[in-house]
Amino acid sequence: MTAATLIQPASFLKLLAHELRWRLVEALARSDRRVQELVALVGEPHNLVSYHLRQLRDQALVTERRSAADGRDVYYRLDLDRLKGLYCAAGESLHPGISATSDHPHASGGSETGVRRRTRVLFLCTHNSARSQMAEAILRHLGGNKVEVYSAGTVATRVHPLAIAAMTDKGIDISGQSSKHMDEFSGQAFGYVITVCDNASEACPVFPGAPERIHWSIPDPSAVEGTEETKLRAFRTASDDLMTRIRYLLVLIERQRA
Repeated sequence: MTAATLIQPASFLKLLAHELRWRLVEALARSDRRVQELVALVGEPHNLVSYHLRQLRDQALVTERRSAADGRDVYYRLDLDRLKGLYCAAGESLHPGISATSDHPHASGGSETGVRRRTRVLFLCTHNSARSQMAEAILRHLGGNKVEVYSAGTVATRVHPLAIAAMTDKGIDISGQSSKHMDEFSGQAFGYVITVCDNASEACPVFPGAPERIHWSIPDPSAVEGTEETKLRAFRTASDDLMTRIRYLLVLIERQRA
């Protein structure tokens, strides 16, 4: 039995049928958020929002992670893969013809005919050495000529060797990428500005053109201690997380381009 089927379809649908829980899921569908951000978005009291977040956490639809920037804050994340699995399981329980057609959201890369403006995306983290570098490469790899993608940091350092190794495992070469300071992109317009570490989220500058601001609270793999294999495993975990999130991001990008 898969994790997606541990909750009965009727219970799952009832869980999301509650208006406030649905609004919380909507708010988390694109970006990780702190509870105070959710309170402001849904316009409900803190204790009520916390109660319904707990209902979603109990079914593993929402996870929480303490902020690396301020330990008093907690970021909430919606598990889109689990949500998709539960929706498909609910449909299949009604009729076997209602089921998933693939394990991941479809976001085709490659070339397109005709001339269309590429969606510009900027990934930001603190040192532009690991998470944002991997995110840049994954989106460029999956998005093809649909995207124009960059990454930068609040401090420019180097591309971490274990980030290069983790991406090599995925068949993506980032050895030619370089670390850049976010000031290099000051004044440029982007469709999406995505922070992949908590410190960068709170230090993110304002970019022209009102880009969509998204935050992904991803643990810093370079902070993991232990053997070389333990450290590499942390980078692989981060790259897997980014791969999943970016597949869903590409669905949004493609629909906005349609």
